[in-house]
Amino acid sequence: MTASEDVVSPAVPTALRPEPFWEPLRLRLFRFFWMASLASNLGTWIHEVGAGWLMTTLEGSPEMVAAVRTSMALPIVFLAIPAGVLADRFDKRRLLMMTQSLLLLVTATLAVLTWSGHITAWGLLMLTFVMGLGMVVHVPTWQSAIPELVPRNQISRAVGLGSISFNLARTMGPAIGGVLIAVLGIWSTFAINACTFAGVVVVLFLWKRTARESSRGRSFAASLRQGVRYVAMHRVMRNVMIGVVFFVLPGSSLWSLLPLFAKTELGWGSSGFGVMVACVGAGAVMGAALLPRLRHRFGSDRLVAVAMGMFASGLFVMSWSPRWEILLPAILVMGAGWMATLTTLNATAQITLPPRLRARGMGCYLTMMAGSMATGSFLWGQIAGRIGLGGAFQVAATAMVATAFAGLAFPLATRLDD
Repeated sequence: MTASEDVVSPAVPTALRPEPFWEPLRLRLFRFFWMASLASNLGTWIHEVGAGWLMTTLEGSPEMVAAVRTSMALPIVFLAIPAGVLADRFDKRRLLMMTQSLLLLVTATLAVLTWSGHITAWGLLMLTFVMGLGMVVHVPTWQSAIPELVPRNQISRAVGLGSISFNLARTMGPAIGGVLIAVLGIWSTFAINACTFAGVVVVLFLWKRTARESSRGRSFAASLRQGVRYVAMHRVMRNVMIGVVFFVLPGSSLWSLLPLFAKTELGWGSSGFGVMVACVGAGAVMGAALLPRLRHRFGSDRLVAVAMGMFASGLFVMSWSPRWEILLPAILVMGAGWMATLTTLNATAQITLPPRLRARGMGCYLTMMAGSMATGSFLWGQIAGRIGLGGAFQVAATAMVATAFAGLAFPLATRLDD
């Protein structure tokens, strides 16, 4: 079998109706994993609200407040591929238990230090950076374990359900975090997150895993080169990476400019900004129900192109700074487009990658996504500073329409609902 032949081929007649998107939840182990993931994602968003607010009370400069998120994100940009090598060489269950135990310890420490009043600004950044190190090992390991929890024909649904858990958490987490801060104090947001990590550890104890990893006699550096080379040489994986850049680079304009857009163009406060973020998450959740049916009917390539077009249309609407009755539905559509595009690309990668290289491949995926997001955020900030927010959104929308058409020249060549 050649590199271009190991993609999924249809195993059932395409006339058959696809199974519902929640089908993987019928599997007991995946259901436990999904519930633990939902709780963990919720805890993460609650934690982010608490960490950001805590920094404003310790050191209120914009640079230090922004540094909280940077300290969490930097390990993902630079260490996701080495973390994938680690996950392909060591037992995934044990590695996940180690990372969750580390994250539990860090968040519990942060809760105690905050509660006792001994936390400092640099202490917060240091602990947040350690959390980033734990997360950079956890994410590719967790994602590469999904194909072991569900049948091959349900991987795309499992990935979509993961996206739902993330967006549900993004919709509810900030609001819950705000209530906890007001009622119990900032320390409670970190304590809740520590409890969610403990829940994941319990679920991992229930996983009676039989698969085993092996270095196959290769050094760490040789394993890293093998993973990168496979992604670069395999046509479908290469096209997935191109698709990530084509979408995230213009799409990052939303996330980098949304706070400023809400404040300066709309005159909304933090609550209005929270509503807009919640709408993105709600759109992703609503779109998830239609995703398997649309992918089954149109295929991955046309679906991604249409989803990118939906996102671009939302950017065009935002460039006009319309009334909320028009703006919020447009943001819902953008949420659905964001989820459909990245879920399809992510699932294609997980199905295409062989088990022995899956974590390394997902590490490459995460690196490409984080790098495109960071580059795009800088780019759109510079463009907005020169031509204004409306002009930046128009340029981003035009660029995404162009990349949507260009992406058709780099087909994924796979069906995900077989």
